[in-house]
Amino acid sequence: MASHIGKLPIAIPAGVEVKIEGQSFSAKGAKGSDSYELPEGITAVVEGNEIIVTPADDLRPTRAKHGLARSIMAGMVKGVHDGYSKTLQIVGTGYRAVAKGQGIEFFLGYSHTITVNPPAGISFEIPNPNTVVVKGTDKQVVGQVAANIRKLRAPEPYKGKGIKYADEHILRKAGKAGK
Repeated sequence: MASHIGKLPIAIPAGVEVKIEGQSFSAKGAKGSDSYELPEGITAVVEGNEIIVTPADDLRPTRAKHGLARSIMAGMVKGVHDGYSKTLQIVGTGYRAVAKGQGIEFFLGYSHTITVNPPAGISFEIPNPNTVVVKGTDKQVVGQVAANIRKLRAPEPYKGKGIKYADEHILRKAGKAGK
């Protein structure tokens, strides 16, 4: 019984260069480059314009890594070709973000401002003071940076004030009941 995800071939879009040397996988595209070390027992080969990922045996640990390795490699190919982005919205009176060099300075109702600098491979975009877009080629790093920014002032359930993902729905609670 093999992994349903692992069996799917990974299409290589035009403009993406893929190298597989032993257990080392690297992808290079218009947005950047990324590399990954394949787990033990998993092999990958390029056939035409597709990558085929195969397990060495049918043991449980190998089967578990098969789908994971394929998903990570597919994410890398998509990342170097299209890139990933997460949009955050800032909700609250006086809450805003301002570009400061490469980073962002947040005004979130605290007595001080908070400055966030991007790690390597990540860029910030501020279309308006209440919206921040985190962009990069690595899906995991983009998600982690967005989560760290959201954690600065997580949305509260009464008025929804704070930093939230653009597609996130905040469950609201009723306030105090009047007389």
